[in-house]
Amino acid sequence: MRSTSSFLIVANRLPVDRVGEKEWRRSPGGLVTAIAPVMQRRDGAWLGWTGAAGEELKPFEDDGMHLIPVPLSEREVELYYEGFSNATLWPLYHDVVATPVYSRVLWDAYRAVNERFARAAAEAAAPGAVVWVQDYQLQLVPAILRSLRPDLKIGFFLHIPFPPVELFCQLPWRKEILEGLLGADLVGFQRPGGASNFVRLCRRLLGLQNSRNEIQVDGRAVRAEAFPISVDFGELDQLARDQRIQLRAKEIRAELGDPEHLLLGVDRLDYTKGIGQRLKAFGELLADGSVKPGDAAFVQVATPTRERVAEYVKLRGDIELRVGRINGEHGMLGRQPISYLHQSYRRDELAALYCAADVMVVTPLRDGMNLVAKEYVSCRHDLRGALVLSEFAGAADELRQAFLVNPYDIAGMKRAMLAAMRATPHELARRMRSLRRRVAGHDVDRWAGDFLSALESPASNPKSG
Repeated sequence: MRSTSSFLIVANRLPVDRVGEKEWRRSPGGLVTAIAPVMQRRDGAWLGWTGAAGEELKPFEDDGMHLIPVPLSEREVELYYEGFSNATLWPLYHDVVATPVYSRVLWDAYRAVNERFARAAAEAAAPGAVVWVQDYQLQLVPAILRSLRPDLKIGFFLHIPFPPVELFCQLPWRKEILEGLLGADLVGFQRPGGASNFVRLCRRLLGLQNSRNEIQVDGRAVRAEAFPISVDFGELDQLARDQRIQLRAKEIRAELGDPEHLLLGVDRLDYTKGIGQRLKAFGELLADGSVKPGDAAFVQVATPTRERVAEYVKLRGDIELRVGRINGEHGMLGRQPISYLHQSYRRDELAALYCAADVMVVTPLRDGMNLVAKEYVSCRHDLRGALVLSEFAGAADELRQAFLVNPYDIAGMKRAMLAAMRATPHELARRMRSLRRRVAGHDVDRWAGDFLSALESPASNPKSG
């Protein structure tokens, strides 16, 4: 077993899920899909929590990956993960869609866990190694790690939005978070606005000087840049062309009664995703007769997440109540206008759903990127299908040929859904061709390559003592 690695990923979770007492399988999330291949090519290691409270495991190998577990107690899961990460930072960074919880007890747990991750990374990194820290759960790690190992090249990437000054300043520990991130040589964001917000905050709250996107701190230059994350276009395109996937797509439509228009939503069950708003819009289209239940069907996949957090328990109840009301008012015997699926789906089944859907509805109230939109585009080699996309998703910066909507505007969302359903084959092909060209040219390999090239360029070299 190796002692240290020259390339290290540090994330809240390991890239595997347990399927047996000693068996693991690669996690399906976008972060894992994006970064695991890069780590493997560099013969690196991944450091993170296993997902089981109180579990302490030694480093192990799985699916060609070297994995280094970091333990979390049951109370730390409650306070650091469900608490400060997801009840404080998550809603604050998503435009306060829900009210953030500001608690010193939660903050203390967050700081303690970040220190543990940083110390574990310091032990696992070889001299002069590249360490890439991921996401909002670990924003203090870069500075702690730099204090322990000034020889390292440290990058940080935030996968969710970074809020404007007016919102971020609510956080009682705002300076500590900024100082934590400034331990990195390169801080990456999904959108240019996030990088600008960060630079502005460092200037206003910490009094630091900057030259455009470079911040001067402790004799070094910390760069803040946008690196929009993407998907593996080639792998998804190939998967969607598989005859088994095409056959399954036809079966799905048949199971739904072969509607003229099939609309699809695929999201984690999260209050930032705008699921309630899109279902309300679809329900109103049924109520005012713009679409008929037999002609249009909506499939909403809502993957379970954070089921012990009160906001998410309430959200699930609200969504299920809305689905039941719409189906009760507009359903027919043996055929419901909305099929609501509160479960996780395999990658091949999702690809089949993407191929089956005439209209993909991606309407988050705020989203760092939204890889579902890019996955759908990657699967539509037939140049059919339409993407209805929130202008508040990071993907909207790139996917300009989607039917862009304001998810708070229900009337506007209804118009966009109807326009997507009524678009001519020629218009759909024109839009989809442009969308696919963008995703193919800016895939996950380019994202990771651009970030690591920027991190390892001479301007980002760490300067010790």
